[in-house]
Amino acid sequence: MACMWRVRHLACGFAVRFRKRNSPYALAGVSFRPSSTKTAPHRTRMEYQDAVCTLNTLQTNASALEQVRQERGNPQLQLQAMIGFLERSGLTVDKLDNLNIIHVTGTKGKGSTCAFTERILRSYGFRTGFYSSPHLVQVRERIRINGQPIGKELFAKYFWQVYGRLYETKDMNSDTMPAYFRFLTILAFHVFLQEKVDLAVIEVGIGGAYDCTNIIRHPWVCGISSLGIDHTQILGDTIEKIAWQKGGIFKPGVPAFTVKQPEDAMRVLKDRAKEIGCSMQVCPSLVDYDSDCAPLTLGLAGQHQLPNASLALQLSHTWLQRRCLLGENLPQNDEVNSTGSRATSFKLSPSMVKGLSDTEWPGRNQTLKRGDITYFLDGAHTMRSMLACVQWFKETAAQHELSASGPVTRVLLFNSSGERDSAAMLKLLVPCHFDYAVFCPNITEAIASCNADQQNFNVSVDYMLTRCLDNESSWRLHNRSPQDQASPQRLIGDALCLVPEKNAETLVFPCILSSLQWIAQGKDTVLLNPDKTQLPVKPSVMAKAALLREATEIHVLITGSLHLVGGALKHLDPAMSK
Repeated sequence: MACMWRVRHLACGFAVRFRKRNSPYALAGVSFRPSSTKTAPHRTRMEYQDAVCTLNTLQTNASALEQVRQERGNPQLQLQAMIGFLERSGLTVDKLDNLNIIHVTGTKGKGSTCAFTERILRSYGFRTGFYSSPHLVQVRERIRINGQPIGKELFAKYFWQVYGRLYETKDMNSDTMPAYFRFLTILAFHVFLQEKVDLAVIEVGIGGAYDCTNIIRHPWVCGISSLGIDHTQILGDTIEKIAWQKGGIFKPGVPAFTVKQPEDAMRVLKDRAKEIGCSMQVCPSLVDYDSDCAPLTLGLAGQHQLPNASLALQLSHTWLQRRCLLGENLPQNDEVNSTGSRATSFKLSPSMVKGLSDTEWPGRNQTLKRGDITYFLDGAHTMRSMLACVQWFKETAAQHELSASGPVTRVLLFNSSGERDSAAMLKLLVPCHFDYAVFCPNITEAIASCNADQQNFNVSVDYMLTRCLDNESSWRLHNRSPQDQASPQRLIGDALCLVPEKNAETLVFPCILSSLQWIAQGKDTVLLNPDKTQLPVKPSVMAKAALLREATEIHVLITGSLHLVGGALKHLDPAMSK
């Protein structure tokens, strides 16, 4: 007999049953038709959506998948293949030497570190390039000039230049095309060279040693943010194996910096630095820097951003030194021979202070207030990043609740993807005392629209919904409390009150939009936009929203996946879709 599941609460209000042999989105009364974005390889209209649709065909390109299978047993083949694609596109590794690159990897905080670094150097007046992943709303966010995603016309122009050269040569190269991330990496290099940026901050995709960004031969400086366990199927299942991979971005004679690491990871990084022949130093605490501003402010929230900011200061400071733009009396970090020693702190320039305070990085510890609803968005997707997210949410939400004039309802909107241990992450979230726990897949809308930027062909809809059901079950298990458990304390307005312990109501929705619309209960006018489909809700599901309707304020934590956060921002911040 086929295994059967049941979704208890769906946005459309129907209890939906599905079997493994059937699509879980054969919903009663709800149309769900994820549209294919595959297109003919030759396009005549150079439009942005055409480019993104064609780009998406590289997600499931059969020859690309075969490449991955072949390379898995010999990781060196990954870099060799990348160099081959680079040359077919009209670039060479020699040309990449003309880019002034800062190369950054890590498990947690590498994107924030890159964002700080780019903003600091832009404060000096440099024309910056910034390559990062993943994107939140539009794929062009991955390739930035002076902090802004490149324009749609510019993206399309350069996309077709690179794609055309690769497509024209595929018949002579076993019918191969680069996979999605490889292509975007080549495109980023092409854009930065064509746009003549003064420097390019490059964030590693996964790992380091065999990541396709590691065809860079001569970066000006390298950085490694906090390390932890993630992507174990690719990088290994121990912190030592992961550190070895991350240290693969070190280059002979190129200064490198890292933050405080677990002892085993630091030992491996030191060994890698000595083996490769570079100096590696550990960043000081942010409070050790001399600044005329007191206190120093960061544009990104959370205590875990402090080491990221320090790493960014060392990276930008070293780049400026090597460009001979700072005074000779400053310590030359790249001349320090003691691998693993503590990097020297220095007096922060006004441009550095401004860069740190002006840094923006959407979807990471981001607070978005819309009337009576406050959204707390953080793409935490590892155990360490979720711990940091919980600490940030508790502190920030408590501050917002101090000014509340009545009851505050807390809602968790969660999803996770890949191989990650979502049950363990959910357990960390239980102490936040949510009134509702809502789960949905990383699908923006239940009635498919032409949203090529957020299409993902590598994960089936069936798998995504099954994962949501598993997450709901895990939450129910973790959220059970003994009858004699002491009632938690919660700030209600300006009073500290005892709140009776109770299990949070759980619901599963078919998409991000339907989840947000149900949570908002009409209190967010952006979600009432006539362009956004309103799914009918069953009375029994509406009845569960009493706390939301009665609340003076609603606090919503959206976490577990950057793709979930990106899908939410698509609806909550329409400017990001323009």
